[in-house]
Amino acid sequence: QVQLVESGGGLVQPGGSLRLSCAASRSILRIYDMGWYRQAQGKQREFVAAIAKGGTTNYADSVKGRFTISRDVAKNTVTLQMNGLKPEDTAVYYCSSGPRWAAPAYWGQGTQVTVSS
Repeated sequence: QVQLVESGGGLVQPGGSLRLSCAASRSILRIYDMGWYRQAQGKQREFVAAIAKGGTTNYADSVKGRFTISRDVAKNTVTLQMNGLKPEDTAVYYCSSGPRWAAPAYWGQGTQVTVSS
C-alpha cells in the first residue's frame, strides 16, 4: 500500500504561480510512475502531467509550457510547478502513482487550486 499526501494548493490570481507537492509514504519513485490529475467541478478527472519511473515526463496539451513536473527520489516527493495559471486551471488536483501513469493504482486526497481575480 502507498499513501500519497498533497500540499500547496490555494487561491491565486490569473497569471500567477503555485507549487504543488506530493509526498509518498515509501520509496517508490524508481518503481512507479508518478502523476498529477485534476477534476473541476462537474467534470471528469483529467490527466495533467506525469513523470515515469525512468524520469521521462509527459504533459496534457492544455498545460504544456506552463506546468513542470519534477521529482526528488531521495525525499520521495513529486512537485508540480504551475505558472501562468488560468481560471480554467481551477480544480482539485490529485497526486497519483502506479506501474503506469495512464492507469494509476494509488491516489492522494486532493488539494484545491482556485484561479480567480
